Amino acid sequence: QVQLVESGGGLVQPGGSLRLSCAASGSIFSINTMAWYRQAPGKERDLVATITTGNSTYYTDSVWGRFTISRDNAKNTLFLQMNSLKPEDTAVYYCYLECRPIATPNRYLDIWGQGTLVTVSS
Repeated sequence: QVQLVESGGGLVQPGGSLRLSCAASGSIFSINTMAWYRQAPGKERDLVATITTGNSTYYTDSVWGRFTISRDNAKNTLFLQMNSLKPEDTAVYYCYLECRPIATPNRYLDIWGQGTLVTVSS
């Protein structure tokens, strides 16, 4: 079973910084795309940033210039560096993995982390 374990969330003041981590474990044959999503209270889950195998990145407009997505291939770990945080960034952040498990290497599967809460408040 492929699993994603997230960490790094917490309470931070506006203008502060946090770095989220997402560690993938299990029998993974290959990884296509990794991404961060977030879901604010009472709202839908929205895409924040993506990174491909070739390290191409995408950011939603609201975090442009403030967030940086990166990946450590040796450790199968995804990161999200969040700077200049705003109250509107408050949400549960979810790590997403599109991968081919060894058990089913012919198909890509969607794997989600358990979520980590980020609260930006004075």
